[in-house]
Amino acid sequence: YAKKESDLNGAQVKLRESEAALNSKEAALATALGSNRSLEGEIEELKTRIAQLEGSLAAAKEQLVSETLLKVDLENRCQSLIEELEFRKAVYEEEINETRRKHEMCLVEADSGHQIEYEHKLAQALCEMRAQHDAQMKIYREELACAYYIKLENARLSSEMNSSAANSAREELNESRLRIDNLTSHLNSLQKESRSWQDKVQELEEKLAKEREDCCRTLSQKEKEVVEIRNKMQEQLSDYEQLLDVKLALDMEINAYRKLLEDEEKRLRLSPGPSSRVRVSQASSRSTVRVTRGKRKRIDMEESEASGSVHISHSASATGNVHIEEIDVDGRFICLKNTSEQDQPMGGWEMIRKTGDSSASYRYTSRYTLKAGQTVTIWAANAGVTASPPTDLIWKNQNSWNTGEDVEVILKNSQGEEVAQRTTVFKTTVLEGEEEKIEEEGAEVEEDYSCHQQ
Repeated sequence: YAKKESDLNGAQVKLRESEAALNSKEAALATALGSNRSLEGEIEELKTRIAQLEGSLAAAKEQLVSETLLKVDLENRCQSLIEELEFRKAVYEEEINETRRKHEMCLVEADSGHQIEYEHKLAQALCEMRAQHDAQMKIYREELACAYYIKLENARLSSEMNSSAANSAREELNESRLRIDNLTSHLNSLQKESRSWQDKVQELEEKLAKEREDCCRTLSQKEKEVVEIRNKMQEQLSDYEQLLDVKLALDMEINAYRKLLEDEEKRLRLSPGPSSRVRVSQASSRSTVRVTRGKRKRIDMEESEASGSVHISHSASATGNVHIEEIDVDGRFICLKNTSEQDQPMGGWEMIRKTGDSSASYRYTSRYTLKAGQTVTIWAANAGVTASPPTDLIWKNQNSWNTGEDVEVILKNSQGEEVAQRTTVFKTTVLEGEEEKIEEEGAEVEEDYSCHQQ
């Protein structure tokens, strides 16, 4: 039963360890689920951010398309202005040629005297017109070039800005995708780990249930065995008590017979013979042997009143609050009682029981306290009683409190002072005229007692 109890304790310890591991794994699972939820929230945020970046990328693409269209429009306008400039230049050259022809015709028609003057004025007018036209063409070219370069620079800057924004958005999108992939892989690993832990937990729960069933089954079997053992122990204890009663009666009878024989020998001045002496031996308290007696006629206390009587006298004294309430003559227990209305700490107190030349002492633990009005019983190890602190204590190191005719119990406090005492004395008296009966039964008593000791 102790082995099974130790196995049960080991199984309970394993159960607690399994429950602790299960709690830790549940906590880890809860943290993993919490991190999973937080990662899902981050994924949702990243998705919204990706959607925003995609929207901004689409807007940038639209702006790039519009800027490209604007650039193409400006290039078309520049090309049209250049073509218009060429056309005007061609028209101007035709006008000049027409004017030149007309002037030549006029020169032919005009007088020869005015030809030089007209040519000179015509050359000056042509030079002035050419200078004005060149200046105007230069201004037109500069304005067109400046406007073209400004528009081209603006388009290039906007294109660079849009391309940088698109590249940054593309990089952020790639980073978000990488992070989403990492989080997804981490989430999958956590889910696999969680499933594995759940499988382990289920396996442990099944194993724990099996162990519980086995423990319950073994406990029920052990309880049945304990009940059977207790019944057997009770039967043996009853037999043992009967044997102790027989032994005590035999001891008292033998002592009475011995005293009567000694007194008779002294009175008759006879030397004691070997057959008249009765051997008395101390029976061990651990004996559980059943003895069947067929020859000796048992003399009960009621039947021996004609030949003698046994008187048990008790005397008790106490100087403190704790009294010695009761003493078992068989050496099974000693009972103390606190008669005051205050609790009495019993740390370091010692109780001594003297029986003839033998003695036994019991010392209380430092934490023990006897409550007000409470009774405590200190049982020997072989008394067959279960410990029930603080009213029933078991002295495991002592099998018995010893038995004998004169029993004295002394209670000392922690300073070694005697605070209580109780004495039990057995007195046996035998009437006169029974010497012959005692001598006849002496041999039978000796033979039967020796058989009982064997």
